[in-house]
Amino acid sequence: MYLEIVSPEATIFSAEVDSVVVPGVNGEFEMLKNHAPIVSLLKAGIIKIHTHTQSHLVFDELHAEVIPHNDDDTILTVNINSGTIEMKDNKLIILAD
Repeated sequence: MYLEIVSPEATIFSAEVDSVVVPGVNGEFEMLKNHAPIVSLLKAGIIKIHTHTQSHLVFDELHAEVIPHNDDDTILTVNINSGTIEMKDNKLIILAD
């Protein structure tokens, strides 16, 4: 699935990913490829992005941190204060503050 994280200042992340875990207002939830369409609000917390390689990671160093998970996997975390997500047709857009 394709993920794009946009802040008021810039695009923080834009790439194909395996899964994304977000801090929903009613609790943390995960989205995988072919997830049902959804629009939801996010609260302050950490977005966890699961990918296979670091080669395509593009992020703003002020907002994100790359944490190696194991030899084949990478987890990118992005701290947010709040936000909104939309998932449709395997494209997830996160508007983050």
